[in-house]
Amino acid sequence: MKQTINWDDQRIFLAVLEQGSLSGAARRLGLSHPTVRSRIEALEADLGTVLFTRSMTGLTPTEAAEALREPAHAMAIASDVFTRRASAPFGEIAGIVRLSVPEFMGIEVIPAMLETLRVSHPAIRIELSLSNQRADLLSQEVDLAVRTVAPDQQALLARKVATIPLGMFASHAYVARRGRPETLEDLANHDMIGPDRDPLDLEFARRLGLTFALNRMVLRTDSHPAQIAAARAGVGIAVAQVPLCEADPRLVRILPDYAPVQMGTWIVTHENLARVPRVRAAFDTLVAGFHAMMHKPS
Repeated sequence: MKQTINWDDQRIFLAVLEQGSLSGAARRLGLSHPTVRSRIEALEADLGTVLFTRSMTGLTPTEAAEALREPAHAMAIASDVFTRRASAPFGEIAGIVRLSVPEFMGIEVIPAMLETLRVSHPAIRIELSLSNQRADLLSQEVDLAVRTVAPDQQALLARKVATIPLGMFASHAYVARRGRPETLEDLANHDMIGPDRDPLDLEFARRLGLTFALNRMVLRTDSHPAQIAAARAGVGIAVAQVPLCEADPRLVRILPDYAPVQMGTWIVTHENLARVPRVRAAFDTLVAGFHAMMHKPS
């Protein structure tokens, strides 16, 4: 085994490992298929071991490859952190801020706040990661995160910015076609849109009293933007965040006095990043944005 391993080869290895194929890694990295193949072969030669075997479904990582997954991932995160920290002169409100946001908020809520950040601090650039899975703030995989579960790690700094009620919404066309349910029991005769397999969303549905509807939903998806898009299109009734959807003229609130579930929202960063100017500016902008959203007149 060579004493020094090319980092670029390790980056390509991680892409193949995560994508499951040479072609997938090539697309992700913007490289040619032959380049990815030759770099993997070179890495195997440098390590003196086989990393992947071919199968009907693509490439299968060997035990040696799986053993290298965690350090390769950690090196990728460290490289990204290095790039973000070097993206602006020290002390200036400038450079890259990587932000992790739940999918629905990233599409429906956060863009307006980013516009405010852009006007106030034009030298900041945002990398926006949309995922309902929690990014690793401890390793600084991201600089900031919007979370709907309070963090419990002491190294994280969190500010609670909202307690968002969840309610049910449908389109005007749906209500005109199917009528407007007046009681929770009436929902048994309506078309419901809801979660597919996400445990947290399924628990929210149960807390909303929709257990009876889980096996009768006309559309199941764990994508929150897809759920509300379907409601807007008239497919059925979906559960969504009340402050946002009440302001949407395309939607009608169903059972407006019924909101038994509220969702906490926190802005979170690592304590080591809290005083970094670009991170602090983004943090404060998000805090102010959520405050304005929650206190906007109906």
